[in-house]
Amino acid sequence: MNALASLFAALMNLPERPMRWAQGRLSGGRLGWVFVAPNLAVFAVFTFLPIAIDLHYALTGGTNLLPAERPFVGGDNFASLLDCSNHFDASSCRRDLFWYGIWNTLRFVVFQVGLMLVFSLLTAIVLNSKIIGRGFFRAVFFYPVLLSPVVVALIWKWILQREGILNAGFIGAGITPVNWLLHGNWAFFWSVFVSIWAHMGFYTLILLAGLQAIPAEIHEAAAMDATPPWRHFQRITLPLLMPSVLVVFVLGLIRAVQIFDEVYVLTGGGPGTATTFIVQYIYKTGFADQVRQYGLAAAASLLLAGVLLVLTLIQLRGMKRG
Repeated sequence: MNALASLFAALMNLPERPMRWAQGRLSGGRLGWVFVAPNLAVFAVFTFLPIAIDLHYALTGGTNLLPAERPFVGGDNFASLLDCSNHFDASSCRRDLFWYGIWNTLRFVVFQVGLMLVFSLLTAIVLNSKIIGRGFFRAVFFYPVLLSPVVVALIWKWILQREGILNAGFIGAGITPVNWLLHGNWAFFWSVFVSIWAHMGFYTLILLAGLQAIPAEIHEAAAMDATPPWRHFQRITLPLLMPSVLVVFVLGLIRAVQIFDEVYVLTGGGPGTATTFIVQYIYKTGFADQVRQYGLAAAASLLLAGVLLVLTLIQLRGMKRG
């Protein structure tokens, strides 16, 4: 045991000499770069290098996969994606599927983020009040967040399919079953609903933390002044909760723009183009089509990255103000 302890101590002391040498040679904050260098190397390989490769593919054409075999085309891929006689009419665009994806994504963002913000706020207020089984209900609402998006989509596909649980209940009640995922409007509705169901618990948790951070003395003072509940919420709770609401709004916006997993498993982008979103267009163009257009997919992904960068800057600015 003594030999093992001595060996362990010797191994632990091995970095001492090089670290003492580095500490003597590297002054100021340069020693800190020694510690972060491994993480920076990993970050460069798995973040900056893929971005550079993506930019190369966006500026080159052809169907070859190897970068060296792809001819330089400049901004032709971006021009092809943005070529429209009327940008509000996707059918008039050269890459109409890309614009169907954009408009579907915008519509999805408006409904999903707006409804999720409302439901998350209401749920957080209820879970912050003194109700029976509060801890249990908090766990129940957060549980879907722990599930894989694919698992969530498979569960709801099982419920919504022609022979699913929901239609079984309709048949039992004497109601004609509905092909929920084969009608465009219904497929879009269920895509929004499933996304809210899967992610609402995470945002509810953020808002709940924001509610609990409000000093109790403020609520007590409002109660002593006999402030009506709605005025209490409007003038006290909501303004103090706005930093958390802003974080939830921007995070939800970023996630909604990138929607893919749940919808791809649930509807496959159909029926038609009813639930085809921008990320699915990128995936389909670059990986699923028989003729894989890597340049178009890369250009579309860079346009999406630009939108996400703007949303991230808005979040950082909002957090700074908060």
